[in-house]
Amino acid sequence: MSAHVPAAGPTAGDGAPAPAGAPRSLAESLRAHDDEALAALLRARPDLLSPVPHDVGQLATRAGTRASVVRALEHLDRFALESAEALAVAPDPASYGELLTLMAGEERDPAVAAALPRALGTLRGRALVWGEDDRLRLVRTARELLSPSPQHPSPTGLGPTLAESCTGISPGRVQEIVVTAGLETTHDPVSAVGSLTALFTDRARMAALLAEAPEAAHEVLDRLKWGPPYGKVTAEPAAHLRWLLDRGLLLPTAPGTVVLPREAALHLRAGHAHRETHPEPPALLAAAEHSARIVDATAAGQAWTALNTVEELLRDWDEGGPAVLRAGGLSVRDLKRTAAALDTTEQLAAFWLELAHCAGLLAADGEAEERFAATPAYDQWQDLPDSERWSWLAGAWFTATRTAGLAGGRDAKDRALSALGPGLDRSAAPEVRHRVLTLLAELPEGAAATAESVLGRLAWERPRRARAREEGEGQEDLRARLARWTLEEAELLGVTGRGALSAHGRALLGEEEAAEGHGQAEAAVSAARAGRLLAPLLPEPVDEVLLQADLTAVAPGPLRRPLAQLLGVLADVESKGGATVYRFTPGSVRRALDAGQTAAELHAFLAAHSRTPVPQPLAYLIDDVARRHGRLRIGAASAYVRCDDEAVLGEILADRRAQPLRLRRLAPTVLAAQADPGTLLETLRAIGFAPAAESPEGEVLITRADSRRTTPRSAPEPVPEGPPAPGTALVQAAVRAIRAGDLASTAPRRGLPEPGQEGELPRTTAAETLATVQAAVLTNEALWIGYVNAEGTASQRVIAPIRVEGGFVTAFDHTADEVRTYPLHRITGVAELA
Repeated sequence: MSAHVPAAGPTAGDGAPAPAGAPRSLAESLRAHDDEALAALLRARPDLLSPVPHDVGQLATRAGTRASVVRALEHLDRFALESAEALAVAPDPASYGELLTLMAGEERDPAVAAALPRALGTLRGRALVWGEDDRLRLVRTARELLSPSPQHPSPTGLGPTLAESCTGISPGRVQEIVVTAGLETTHDPVSAVGSLTALFTDRARMAALLAEAPEAAHEVLDRLKWGPPYGKVTAEPAAHLRWLLDRGLLLPTAPGTVVLPREAALHLRAGHAHRETHPEPPALLAAAEHSARIVDATAAGQAWTALNTVEELLRDWDEGGPAVLRAGGLSVRDLKRTAAALDTTEQLAAFWLELAHCAGLLAADGEAEERFAATPAYDQWQDLPDSERWSWLAGAWFTATRTAGLAGGRDAKDRALSALGPGLDRSAAPEVRHRVLTLLAELPEGAAATAESVLGRLAWERPRRARAREEGEGQEDLRARLARWTLEEAELLGVTGRGALSAHGRALLGEEEAAEGHGQAEAAVSAARAGRLLAPLLPEPVDEVLLQADLTAVAPGPLRRPLAQLLGVLADVESKGGATVYRFTPGSVRRALDAGQTAAELHAFLAAHSRTPVPQPLAYLIDDVARRHGRLRIGAASAYVRCDDEAVLGEILADRRAQPLRLRRLAPTVLAAQADPGTLLETLRAIGFAPAAESPEGEVLITRADSRRTTPRSAPEPVPEGPPAPGTALVQAAVRAIRAGDLASTAPRRGLPEPGQEGELPRTTAAETLATVQAAVLTNEALWIGYVNAEGTASQRVIAPIRVEGGFVTAFDHTADEVRTYPLHRITGVAELA
């Protein structure tokens, strides 16, 4: 069987005339598309809409720019990218049969042959390939990006063509190679290269030539055929290398360097452009299967834990958090302290911090000595039902571009990346999160996928190009790391349970498809729907505790907020879990008294919220602390101690532990101290007394903690990855505008050059313009006009004038598909359409 793959060069059909009716350019190919195909192109490549192209020609030009083509290539799946890479080393133009041979080999792999039409349709739909099946052309910019070169070898492992490799070889040497290969000499090097190319692409003749090669030569060819195709030789090569050099199977590219020509490599590969192709995406593998009820219950429990963790974090920072670094963000020391307070790792602490920040609950206060603090939105969040609080967090996480997993690493300039600091935005994060959850949703309910199979599917859907792989060699792809973090964070947040997507996690995905996008508004609606599904699974808050004789209280479930807030002041949390254990101490009771509570109020509070009578030891503790609370009064002189009981003051003066305060009696009931009031207050409490702070008016100060809040702050805006996905209305309007603009630029005009011959606007005098427009109103004919708007932007339009008055013409604008009014002085000229 003979397979002929011509060289990709000037002699590879560039000069062959295109069949009648075949498109001669990408613009002509796009012009032949129907509106649905154009709309699909604009959805797949939204960067082409910024701004909306005037016509198809401008659309084609923009689609061929380097930045746009790079973005389009990065959004191809693995098999479509492999097909584009094969076209980059195929002739230009190439036939479908030649592409099929490059992808499926001469044996025509049935799986590849079945998948190739889909891949080619993808490339055509994204304007990366155009032309009929017998003349397929890869967009020039894509060919340049994917074609091989010494600096960036082809992802196919193929080298340059024989014609390209012979450009630096003298004509005499080319003739010597032709003769040694068993061919007749020619009159010029071009025909000699063509003769040699015909030999290399003839299956039978090439096999006969290689049958004469030494065994060592076959070993060399086997090492080079799958790439890289370049090798090193000495000034005096071995006999088997000389045999290959003399027959053109190795050609010099630089002193000491040789290359295996593309045609020879394709023969050795049996026509394959790639060592291995991937026509189908890898399957998702289930790691475990659970009942849907267990998954939902597990996810709900984790969602409840997430709410408590965020609340605990912000409660610790309620009176002001750590200072903001000069470069922004949280210091390593403060991150470690936060992790210790939450009893978790530093990486997880960074996740909770970033989650609160993305939800708008935490921000820098913006003051001179900037510190982190809760925002006013935190108070709103606290007052919401638990399901809505979770929806708030889940919706923020789903669309956030800030990536907590990067905290602790370094950026491209080797600068440290800190939690809550700059440099953590990754625009691909929301799309990866959405895709990971979508893949989990494809499995049966209760099934958890293996992380490796999820990463494998994502790598197939969005592979890295060869050049990107070289630049990031030794590093895991960012999308792979984002996917790993998504699986971990979804479990922490309660979106998944035991690795499987929960019912409320499926609702979080929403019903919107990629065609409409999944922005913040859609995510908020989906999160609210997910919260409603989660609500019945969350534990119901209770309004009572179990008081025990050992000065502890057991909360059998989550407490209602007023009870939890006051109990958190009156007692210290001893342990958490299914039930929370609080312990009453003299210090905690004094804290409640300092906050303005009285002993009677505390007794009534405990009696109202306890299932059992208040234990006697607890009642005695409250009465004992209350009896001593406030007997000592501390105010500002430098500081003083006042007490009506002189014996108590004498006891203080006699205590050695009070000596650092340097106390002295000013009056029978007053002591002066050489310390500030705060130090005096804390020292006497440490000794065992229960003093209270006093105002300048002599009243007891209520030291209720003031919640520190920032000024109103909005949550950080996600950093988009390129232009947002356009909506249906925008795409339809853009297609109409492109069609109308194309009509204006291509329709024949009377008395003017044909479109495309001159790129200038029509020019007519003011009188001719007015007369032509007035005549068109009477005859109801369409006109082609040149128009310059108030910003000085020139455009061509097709209008149907309706009336002319007051220096303005009112007309139906086919470009905008609506009635508009144009000042006559801004119309540069008019022409009647033929």
